[in-house]
Amino acid sequence: MSVAVRGAGRLRIASESRRSTLVPNAVMAMIIFVFMEVMFFAGLMSAFAIIRSRAPLWPPPGQPRLPLEETALNTAALLLSGVLLFATRRTFQRDHRRARTPLLAAILLGAFFVVFQGVEWVALIGEGLTLTSSNLGSFFYLIVGLHALHAVAALGVLAYTWWLLRRGWLASSQLAAAEVFWYFVVGVWPILYLTVYLG
Repeated sequence: MSVAVRGAGRLRIASESRRSTLVPNAVMAMIIFVFMEVMFFAGLMSAFAIIRSRAPLWPPPGQPRLPLEETALNTAALLLSGVLLFATRRTFQRDHRRARTPLLAAILLGAFFVVFQGVEWVALIGEGLTLTSSNLGSFFYLIVGLHALHAVAALGVLAYTWWLLRRGWLASSQLAAAEVFWYFVVGVWPILYLTVYLG
């Protein structure tokens, strides 16, 4: 942007250069959101750890064991989706069109994770683990349920990103913002798995 300035009888042009941002606005907004969510999950995990440490027996008597092996498989699917999203970024930098395939694969693996979690919940409810059956049930559905809610929201963002990419409208900053959200969903899950399922 150029501005005309009069000084000492002469007209000079002052040039104001537009600064490029270090981090795009969409990415910064997503980073701030993710930081707040990390604090939120940290609070939940702290409360869960305190309740578990004070319990004389864990898991509480009469409650089913959480499915460790099945959830480990589901965890692998979620982690692989994160790897595919990373591949999406690498491919996007070289060829926008070819980036659609790894992004779609990441979305499908993420959807598999969410659906499989739902199947797991139905089985656990059938075995007697509910929100009101014990502290384990309350914390399990609260913590894992909130993660599932974030996963569904992040899948919506990824699906919208794929739609933009398919039409050739996707900006690099939009992809980066979606990556931050999905990497949060992927990154926090192993911590939840180790603490809630294996703890």
